[in-house]
Amino acid sequence: MPARPALASNSVTALPIAPPPPRPSPSQAYLNEAAPAEVFESDDPFVIKSILPIEGSIRYGEWAWDESRAPTTGKLVITVDLDARIISVFRDGHEIGTAVALLGTKKHPTPLGTFPILTKEKDNISEKYNNAPMPWTLRLTWSGIAIHGSPVVNGYASHGCIGVPDDFAEKLFEIAKRGDKVVITKGNIVGLGHKML
Repeated sequence: MPARPALASNSVTALPIAPPPPRPSPSQAYLNEAAPAEVFESDDPFVIKSILPIEGSIRYGEWAWDESRAPTTGKLVITVDLDARIISVFRDGHEIGTAVALLGTKKHPTPLGTFPILTKEKDNISEKYNNAPMPWTLRLTWSGIAIHGSPVVNGYASHGCIGVPDDFAEKLFEIAKRGDKVVITKGNIVGLGHKML
């Protein structure tokens, strides 16, 4: 999971409380468009060169996507941190998308490791789990583990898959190719200059 800035300990003080501003659409939640892009210079496509400028925490069901700071081509790598419940999408080392992910349980865990995308299935239906819809499926294992569209709600879980909001899943499906790598870790916080693979 990319490192995100934390709130300063004195950021909440005895100030008058104003009503909250209108919430942005989930696709642009917390993106700070005006933030200067911090970039790590490297020719290695698997080194993190930039991270989306997100303010605060993304909540269940919210996601951010911005390709404007990344090259239009390059190696795609998807990272998933099970502890943080965050999926991040990198093109040529630049983060272009991130979301809170729905994950497996102790009984049906999401596996750790590096997985290639085996197949892509736009309108997949689970044969194993009561014909559950799994739109925008990126299959990672032949035993049924995949990234796919799903309602991402606090308290929900999967049978090991990585569920992401449908609109995020569609965007990811459009750019991902068979063979692209998905790196699933547990508590591996990374930042600028770190290698993903």
